[in-house]
Amino acid sequence: MRQHHKPTLLALALSAAFGHAGAVDREIQAETVEVVGSTPLSGVGVPRLHLPANVQSISASQMEEQESLNLPEAMLRQLPSVNLNEIQGNPFQADLNYRGFTASPLLGTAQGLSVYLDGVRINEPFGDTVNWDLLPHSAIAGMDLMPGSNPVFGLNTLGGALAIRTKSGFSHPGSKLELSGGSFGRRNVEIEHGGNAGSLGWYVAADWFKEDGWRDYSKSEAKQFFGKLSHKSAAGEADLTLSRAVTKMTGNGLLPLSMFAERRDQIFTHPDQTRNDMTQLALSGRLWLNDSQSLSGNVYHRRSTTRTLNGDVNDEFEDGVFDGVSNQESGANNRTRTRQQGSGLGVQWNLNSARHQLTLGTSFDYARMNFRQTQQLGLIDATRGIADPASEQEQNRLRGTTRTASLFATDTYALLPNLHLTGSARYNMSRVTTFDELDRSAPNLDGDHSYRKLNPALGLSWQIVPALNAYAGFSQGNRVPTPIELGCADPANPCTLPNSMAADPYLKQVVTQTVEAGLRGKLVGDIGWNAGVYRSVSSDDIIFVGTSTSAGYFTNFGKTQRQGLELGLNGRQNRVDWFANYSYLHATFQSGACLLAENNSTRGTAPECTAGGQDDEIRVRKGDRLPGLPTHSAKLGLNWRATDWLRLGGDVQAFSGQYARGNENNQHQSGTFTDALGNTRTFDGPGKTAGYAILNLNGEARLGGGWQMFAKVNNVFDKRYATAAALAENPFAGGSFQIDSGNWRRETFVAPGAPRAAWIGLRYAFGN
Repeated sequence: MRQHHKPTLLALALSAAFGHAGAVDREIQAETVEVVGSTPLSGVGVPRLHLPANVQSISASQMEEQESLNLPEAMLRQLPSVNLNEIQGNPFQADLNYRGFTASPLLGTAQGLSVYLDGVRINEPFGDTVNWDLLPHSAIAGMDLMPGSNPVFGLNTLGGALAIRTKSGFSHPGSKLELSGGSFGRRNVEIEHGGNAGSLGWYVAADWFKEDGWRDYSKSEAKQFFGKLSHKSAAGEADLTLSRAVTKMTGNGLLPLSMFAERRDQIFTHPDQTRNDMTQLALSGRLWLNDSQSLSGNVYHRRSTTRTLNGDVNDEFEDGVFDGVSNQESGANNRTRTRQQGSGLGVQWNLNSARHQLTLGTSFDYARMNFRQTQQLGLIDATRGIADPASEQEQNRLRGTTRTASLFATDTYALLPNLHLTGSARYNMSRVTTFDELDRSAPNLDGDHSYRKLNPALGLSWQIVPALNAYAGFSQGNRVPTPIELGCADPANPCTLPNSMAADPYLKQVVTQTVEAGLRGKLVGDIGWNAGVYRSVSSDDIIFVGTSTSAGYFTNFGKTQRQGLELGLNGRQNRVDWFANYSYLHATFQSGACLLAENNSTRGTAPECTAGGQDDEIRVRKGDRLPGLPTHSAKLGLNWRATDWLRLGGDVQAFSGQYARGNENNQHQSGTFTDALGNTRTFDGPGKTAGYAILNLNGEARLGGGWQMFAKVNNVFDKRYATAAALAENPFAGGSFQIDSGNWRRETFVAPGAPRAAWIGLRYAFGN
């Protein structure tokens, strides 16, 4: 029997506030319902407004309109609560932060986001890192950013999950060729072709990127290939994909403020190269059991080799035999080679009925890795490179494994037509083993650690009136320590980054609990809006404590908290699309501790941290801000279709300042200070970065016959800014290497932002 409900006073009041109820209802009904995946695998599609979270999405057309070089850049420009730390100074090696949690290619960065490509988790097993240079940019059809500690997305989903989808011959038939070039000697080629015939579809894409870079000694190159064979019929669908990438990235890292002020395009030391070679083969599919039930599954194998070469100041030079005598053994070439092989499978049963969108599933992932690190001592030369290197000395040789088995379930249940309850749970069983092939005497890198965790989630979404939706939810996620973290956890033996290791104390797994709530809807004039708050509390967070520019160790830290506010507006009027987003992030330590911070001006001044004559630690207290994260961020964007053939656009990103790594107590100051033991030292730099705002412009002209011309200008006003900072020692005070470490300066180092740059290109599209 059909039931008729009288409108409540609340509903009437809200309808009046957000537009005429009948008009809004007709408008909403005319719109397409946005559906997003609620699991990494293709399964149940859930209407976006039924989920108790503010899921953000970017399509391939949006990335193309903004002429984004890669996915992190597209997310930076459009999505709230996203910022980039350009620690490496390379556009493909940025740290992507979302709500204070990070996905980064740099070992030593606390990872807190899981990333999936067509249902395959691409966080590398050795350090949970994400290599953005391996993603096939032109083959990306879209992405969803799932906020919170959603347990369905498995390990490392502390602050969110990024689900990337690729194109197919069914979704993107036709062909396209794109050529572009401009500043920094950048050249870029993208080729793609898709098609289908009956039940068979095919798609291939190839990208080539090369540039000289805007800083000294900064050449980079990336070659990427992606192919997909697809089958679709009434019984189901299947995709066989091949991803292949070979890259050579140069990331020249941080620069002392004194050198940044002199010339921002110089480097600290060189070379700084990372070579990646990756192949991934995956088979995924879905079989329809009946109109409401299906089975989804995937199986994959991924192989990668990462080689690094870093020219660094030798950490052993200070107070060594040549300190104050000569620059012999002043530098070191640190080389690593990491080989990883990962395989896995996942299966899930899906039910899509009138009241349930239910998934039950299981997954298993196994990875093997071999790691080798060597060092060549040499001299720092006039270019700040390494001259006269000695023979290679092996520092570490390790093999290890990671394996994780999981059971999970999620259901979005319609309590009422306008009220949906989503419940989820995942049970993870993980094991991490390491075997030291170089040193068989204890203490060494041998380890065998097991972790188990049941993570729940529960939330409600309420469609109060057609133009207003409210949501609230709780979620919990975990991640287990990686082999690199377990192998670099001894403060008495700090490790040379990216990944030199020493005997491994036990580290606990990180557990994060998130609560969030918000409102979203539409105003008169087709203006969409959202407002939300969140709080994520991490227990036993794993942080990296730096002991120099290139060394440090991992340790568990009691509790950390990230809470904030997100506000967004977007609209379309005639030929203009626009958006405006604001984010507030309050990320703090929630426990007290003494942390090693040799270049902080308050070192050795806290009584609880100077026991036994210790003079190189600082006291971190509850409420101190986490470094590397801006408190305020605002983003504005506009696209104007001036004519049928011409589009002009622009966007602004503005960020407040952030504390430097090494300034975890937020108390570092420039000047000369004496510690509790009577040691007097001088420190330069503020221990934080300044806020900044940059403007980017882009445009596109359709020339007819399938031809398009496009152009973009980044950092239009050539703003000098920094996206991250750290406290460290500068041995190049005065411009050249100082053989007496007593003349080294303790400075704030920064990650310089790129100067003004412009690129222009041609795109030829034919077919559909």
